[in-house]
Amino acid sequence: MIFVFKTNVDSISKVKKVTPKLNRLFPNSKWNFDLEDCDNILRFECKDNIIEKVVFLMKVIGFECEAL
Repeated sequence: MIFVFKTNVDSISKVKKVTPKLNRLFPNSKWNFDLEDCDNILRFECKDNIIEKVVFLMKVIGFECEAL
């Protein structure tokens, strides 16, 4: 499954801040940010429905995140 999220992660330094947390919580997933997109898209590829977990984690660490 592929999940797409709109975020306010708009720089490499912000990506570096969330990377260890995303890797730790979702070790069997592939994810990436598209910083050139106006919505700073976060794409997740995984087998499970992780929408609520991703949104919650991003908000806990101080970022906006909304499933599209």
